[in-house]
Amino acid sequence: MACSRNQALGGALLVVAYTGLIASADGITKLLAGQYAAAQLYALSGAMVAGFCLLADRMPRQRGGFRTRCPRAMALRSVATLVAAVCFFYAFRLLPFAEVFVFIGLMPLLAGAMSGLVLKEPVRPAAWIALLAGFTGVLFLLPHSGDGSHSATGHLVAFAAVVSGTFSMTMARFIGRVESNALAQVFYPNLTLCGAMLLALPFVWVPMPLADVGWAAAYAFLLFGARWLLVVALRLLASYAVTPLMNLQFIWMAVIGAVFFGEFPPASSYLGGAIVIASGLYLVWDQFAPAMRWRVAGRLRTDP
Repeated sequence: MACSRNQALGGALLVVAYTGLIASADGITKLLAGQYAAAQLYALSGAMVAGFCLLADRMPRQRGGFRTRCPRAMALRSVATLVAAVCFFYAFRLLPFAEVFVFIGLMPLLAGAMSGLVLKEPVRPAAWIALLAGFTGVLFLLPHSGDGSHSATGHLVAFAAVVSGTFSMTMARFIGRVESNALAQVFYPNLTLCGAMLLALPFVWVPMPLADVGWAAAYAFLLFGARWLLVVALRLLASYAVTPLMNLQFIWMAVIGAVFFGEFPPASSYLGGAIVIASGLYLVWDQFAPAMRWRVAGRLRTDP
């Protein structure tokens, strides 16, 4: 039980670190997305992340190469990552951030469904309640907008983004149960992303000043660290427990907005944050609850 508890705690801390890195990367994406096409940003960042993987594999303690015992699952994860990246890019272009975040809040529920269907990790009824509570908390976190315009195309793209993104994480969990080579799970999806975007790059290329190249490199470095941490976290925790904790990135964004831009969220955001954190903590605890119940039951059976 102590091992399960330590794994759950370690996985939760890794996800918290992931949300900080990915929120920073999202800020850079927002800075560059209005100036360049998706193909240009992702071809450059995908190549850089793959390069970072090659450099990391040179470290004495990390050397393991990029062989995988799950080539089909890795291919599925790579394609799903490609689809998710492109769909998220255009979802943020077509929809207000608030509407996209509503779809992102669906990811824990999708992860719960995929955990049962793909990974054969059934989600207990109490965990489903926590997942729904976490989604409710996300709704509290969203800023209220008076813009009543909606884009049916944007909604379809956003839904495709969260489905493919959740499936990519489910495949990461599937592969992580068989092998521990986290770098391979970062390398191949980004290599796929780079290769696919290179095909469109000649048609959309715009010269980049040195400052923007620096921002792109910073984005790639943050993305490399975030995805590496996420793969390791998915080896320690079920995907339906990881995705609610990923919603903590909204809190990172609120903190960044308050510190750097003087934007203070309403009281409902703090309530939503509390609900999201409580939901995530419960789902982390749920990962080692069965072992705890088994030990308690064993003690009861042996007690006179």
